[in-house]
Amino acid sequence: MYGVVTRNEPELDWSEFDRTFFEAKSVSGRAADPQPHAVNMVSCFADNAATQANPDLLPVDDEGEPATRDRPYFDWSYVCPTHPEYREGLLETIADCAAVNGDVRLDDVGFPRQEYCRCERCADQFRESEYEDRFDWRASVIEEFVAEARERVPGRLYLTLYPDPYPGHIRERTGVDPRALDEYVDEFVVPIYDMAYSTTYWLEILATGFVDELVTPFSIELYAVDVDIDRLAKATEVAEAYAKDVLFGYDASNARATLRRMDADSREGKSFGPE
Repeated sequence: MYGVVTRNEPELDWSEFDRTFFEAKSVSGRAADPQPHAVNMVSCFADNAATQANPDLLPVDDEGEPATRDRPYFDWSYVCPTHPEYREGLLETIADCAAVNGDVRLDDVGFPRQEYCRCERCADQFRESEYEDRFDWRASVIEEFVAEARERVPGRLYLTLYPDPYPGHIRERTGVDPRALDEYVDEFVVPIYDMAYSTTYWLEILATGFVDELVTPFSIELYAVDVDIDRLAKATEVAEAYAKDVLFGYDASNARATLRRMDADSREGKSFGPE
């Protein structure tokens, strides 16, 4: 099956796509009305607008440096996953999406990187917790959040994973432990983005790694913006050999053209005349 990830409502009705994902809350902080005929996506702990308005939301490392988009390694500004008011509002947003369509996708779940967060609230919660290892405590914070989100989603719950299949890497980096989340998540989505897909051996390596690492089914999301159709088609063929489904991110027109090309190529050489 093929799906599309979009911010544009009209594209949700395009017949080429078996599934559609609509960005109801983005990393920019932009919010849109959830759509009844799409899986609504919620950017959880990434929000440029909220952190700009309230810097107290930002996670900090042990030197007090915040995880903002103007620093190395970060494409957006993060929110500390233990911030109670933000977390409560986030769960309300998830519930609002689930009321419109029972299926919801959680994006940007987790801590920014290994060294986060060392704010006073996180320090207090870790010290008062049952855990001696900070990484174990972080994983428990994320598991608790996903469990709370699960309670609000009556349908299928999707969760986006950082594209690193090496055992333990995602858990150490973000606090997201795929094995611990199996009981809550129905499907993982792994974005494996490239601007060109001029070679695809690395795509196959990553996909194979996730086959070995995950128990829960997963789909692969490919970047479709301004990517050559032939190359995107090749990447699609590689991805669909390993993933449950293939999704195309943020250029529905290019994705549709790619699927039409693949369909036409599959028909070449076939004869439909009388035997």
